[in-house]
This record gives sequence, C-alpha cells and structure tokens, in this order.
Amino acid sequence: MANLSAFPITGKWPAQHPERIQLYSLPTPNGVKVSIALEETGLAYEPHLVSFETNDQMSPEFLSLNPNNKIPAILDPNGPDGKPLALFESGAILLYIADKTGQLIPRDAAGRYETIQWLMFQMGGVGPMFGQVGFFHKFAGKEYEDKRPRDRYINESKRLLGVLEQRLEGRQWLMGDTYTIADIAIFPWIRNLVGFYGAGDLVEFSKFTNVQRVLDAFVARPAVAKGLEIPKRG
Repeated sequence: MANLSAFPITGKWPAQHPERIQLYSLPTPNGVKVSIALEETGLAYEPHLVSFETNDQMSPEFLSLNPNNKIPAILDPNGPDGKPLALFESGAILLYIADKTGQLIPRDAAGRYETIQWLMFQMGGVGPMFGQVGFFHKFAGKEYEDKRPRDRYINESKRLLGVLEQRLEGRQWLMGDTYTIADIAIFPWIRNLVGFYGAGDLVEFSKFTNVQRVLDAFVARPAVAKGLEIPKRG
C-alpha cells in the first residue's frame, strides 16, 4: 500500500485509495483536460474537488503541491522509479499521462513533437485568449464602455479558430486519424467559449465548420462525457 503521508495535501484531502493517482481539480476547461485523459487511458485515479468558493486553492495544503495555486494538480504514488510524483500544470500532466501509458501521443519522434506543438498552441494561445473573451463578455468586462480590450481578444480568438479550422481540413483530429492530448487540451476550451461563455456569435463560430465538426466528435466520446463532470461539484 502506498504511503502518501509525507505530502501535506493528503491531510486536507485524505486518500481513500492511496494506490491510485490523486487528482486535485475542478471541472473547468483546464481541470477536465486531466480527468478526460485519465478516463481515456483507463488509469486508476481518485478525484478531489478543489473548491474556489472556499478558496481551497489558497490553502497551505494545496500550495504545498502547487505553489502557483491553480488547478489541476496530481499526486501519482507510482511515479518514475516507483517513487511518488507530484505534478502541476495541465499541459505537463497531459504529457506525463501520455508517457506513462504509451497512449494519446504518437510514438515516433516527429509525431510526438508535432503533438506537443499543438499542446503548446493551446497553453499559450487558446486558453489565455478564450479566457479573456469570457471575462469581457460574461463577467465584469461588460461594464467597460471602451470595447477595444474586448474586441482585441475577440479578434485574436477568431484568428486562433481560423488556424484550427485550416488544420482540421480533411483531418479527423488535429493529428489526423490519431486522437491525442492536443485534442484533449484544445476542445474543452472551445466548448467553454461557445457554451459557458456564450461567445459563439461574438467569434462567428458558425463559420468554423471543421472546428464544430471535431468538437461534436469530441464531446460524443464516452470518456469525454464522463471526464467533463469530474470532480463532481458539491
């Protein structure tokens, strides 16, 4: 039986199954990347809800695992060399899961790096830009009379969608026939942009038919449907 007592985070979120990967998360676009990848690969894991309403992410226990106070984070009792591994940053966790299981990433070097390229495209572009659109459209930004900040992010989001639209022409997934961590990283953000943020009309989403097609295929996957709801909100 794995002993995780050396990790303070297990004091706040006790592990009922310490032999499984411990997931500390919330069902946001970044959080569900990891739960979806875990569901897709079949790795055993135990989810723990990190509630922003009670500032769980600022607790000493959570900060002991992720000093950047962001979800998701994991604690794998069976990490490299059989030693526990604590990891934060969703992109890094996706890469770790792919490497641990030999799934969701091409095994040839060229395909691997091309997949990582699209993963970084999400981390550096899609996530930050779509998040800003959400702020200015759904949240406090609506009260700003000056629409230039909002329009800046809308236009950049359209540009990013255009890049994806071109990439997906004639392809089933971003890497062709192979479903990868790049798809898992990008499509929860697209779903959030047009769903939760309600910004589909703002970014003229109907014009991006390839993106819509692949989004529909993505959310239809059983592992995606399950992962989008994990961890369960209280």
